[in-house]
Amino acid sequence: MGYFSSVYDENFQDAVTCNGGVIRNGREILFQAFNWESHKYNWWENLEKKVMHLSKSGFTTAWLPPATQSLAPEGYLPQNLYSLDSCYGSLHQLKALLQKMNQHKIRAMADIVINHRVGTIQGQGGAYNRYDGIPLPWDERAVTSCSGGKGNRSTGDNFNGVSNIDHTQTFVRKDIIEWLIWLRKTIGFQDFRFDFAKGYSAKFVKEYVEESKPIFSVGEYWDSCKYSPPEHRLDYNQDNHRQRIINWIDNTGGLCAAFDFTTKGILQEAVKGELGRLRDAQGKPPGLMGWWPSRAVTFVENHDTGSTQGHWPFPSDHIMEGYAYILTHPGIPTVFYDHFYDWGDSTHDQIVKLMDIRKLQDLHSRSTIKIVEARSNLYSAIIGEKVCMKIGDGSWCPNGKEWKLATSGHRYAVWHK
Repeated sequence: MGYFSSVYDENFQDAVTCNGGVIRNGREILFQAFNWESHKYNWWENLEKKVMHLSKSGFTTAWLPPATQSLAPEGYLPQNLYSLDSCYGSLHQLKALLQKMNQHKIRAMADIVINHRVGTIQGQGGAYNRYDGIPLPWDERAVTSCSGGKGNRSTGDNFNGVSNIDHTQTFVRKDIIEWLIWLRKTIGFQDFRFDFAKGYSAKFVKEYVEESKPIFSVGEYWDSCKYSPPEHRLDYNQDNHRQRIINWIDNTGGLCAAFDFTTKGILQEAVKGELGRLRDAQGKPPGLMGWWPSRAVTFVENHDTGSTQGHWPFPSDHIMEGYAYILTHPGIPTVFYDHFYDWGDSTHDQIVKLMDIRKLQDLHSRSTIKIVEARSNLYSAIIGEKVCMKIGDGSWCPNGKEWKLATSGHRYAVWHK
């Protein structure tokens, strides 16, 4: 089976133009510049010291944690959206960081948390669903009826325990758009990551991107993969899972990419001895990457799945196989802070080497891929006709003297012409 997307076009060329905002030419390499504990460590100043190194390593964008004042130190329970003094540092420190990133041509990605907002005082039903005394002083009409407000029903999933924002309200969308434009034009963010994108309709993300014009945007549409009882085993076919992500991207008008949770789910099972999972029934990569690579932001781990939360962790002894896969394949790869800075020089240097190969061989989100082998202990593929790679214990190398070994490590190798 194929998949349905009303806006999909193989020749979408290098961008979907969005009134000046553009999904770029697919040569991004993202860096997730934090983990779940980063708020404890004067983070903006810590990152400022690393900007030059990140630039030399080849990252194009650094996704920063939520910069707004929040009732949770990690930033995901925002209250005063216009206050950028947070547990990560002051507004002054943030602006210094963004200025340095701009000097070194790394785009700053803001973490946009607009599914929910903690009120300042109690309103209807005793819930904290009024925002008196701070900018955007909304009343209960701004909160969905399913989370204790006077607004309409939610257009997505409910985020429990907090007032969920009603994006159907015109005044709410107008205020959010003005805030997003302020983040871009006044503060200096260039890219957006939409948190908990399942919580409200994708058509609102489309409107927010069209009006605020980020250079690049990505949504966290985190849906559950399909597992089968009794041993809760991941199904081989995850087409319905990736179709739901496709539908979400489609409903943003194709203006917003999405994190490739399908690829993560399959890849972290595959590396444990089921590498045959990495080829779908049509011979393509089995994640979002195989169906709409230019909108697939691939990753091995993030602050939720790994770090100290560990909700859905990648097997730690296979991390480099994961990076060998996403950094050579189509899609837009993301490197996680912990692996780059906390796992020691060896892991860091191996990731940099893979990034170098991606750049030197001009691999990008739309690079062609031919899967050569996909069986339990071996996966191999040729990407862009100029790079080939393998992961797993099985022995394999490409045919032809034109192929030269570019890098290798535990259970992976990469060649180029």
